Amino acid sequence: MTDSDDEANLDRAFMALADPARRRIIARLSRGPATVNELAEPFEITKQAISRHIQVLEHAGLVTRSRDAQRRPVHLNPARLEALTAWIDRYRLVKESQYRSLDAVLEERHSSKRTATPENRSRSQR
Repeated sequence: MTDSDDEANLDRAFMALADPARRRIIARLSRGPATVNELAEPFEITKQAISRHIQVLEHAGLVTRSRDAQRRPVHLNPARLEALTAWIDRYRLVKESQYRSLDAVLEERHSSKRTATPENRSRSQR
């Protein structure tokens, strides 16, 4: 898989998660598989609209469907969510490191200013 494929997959996943209804569907599926009817229950939209949301999530690789006799449960794809989390974490860790470095510099400057004030110098001369 190329970098452009990875980027396209990320784009599809984040675009799918941009919709609050789809995020609610993902949250529900985190508790276990569900049918379209079960997923549609808390929403005041048609089952066809829920099906379209599921198709978007499927296209993004965030959910899968299986066949269980007459049922077609929708399942969360944890590996795909893990890939998104890993991508986010990569940048989060870089930023955290930069902030820790900045905190250290600021603390060092703050400490040196405290020891350099005239009040502290006169105390040390006593």
